[in-house]
Amino acid sequence: MRNGQVLIQFWLPEAEQSFLDQRVRKSGVTRSAYLRHLIHDRIPPDLPPPDFYATLRELQHISRNLNQIARKAHTVGAIDVVGRYDENVAALHRTMLQLMEAVMSPRTLE
Repeated sequence: MRNGQVLIQFWLPEAEQSFLDQRVRKSGVTRSAYLRHLIHDRIPPDLPPPDFYATLRELQHISRNLNQIARKAHTVGAIDVVGRYDENVAALHRTMLQLMEAVMSPRTLE
């Protein structure tokens, strides 16, 4: 499904087309999306390594477990250092967001 109303076509030497296709494959986005990023002075990030997603899933699993433990502990009043526990859960969430931002966000052209 097309979002735009303007078609732009241009010719590239084979070497430039090959380079563009290589960068597009590394980023995992379509050629159109890649060029739109460039128009907005952004460089799409390369696809993260496969173990990135496994690590992120593991962090999410740890986070869910911590939240379940916290809910149970708050209910029965078992944690006497609730503030520190909650701070650590919040720090885990911030770290996960920073990890995703660092790996997956487009960077600006310099």
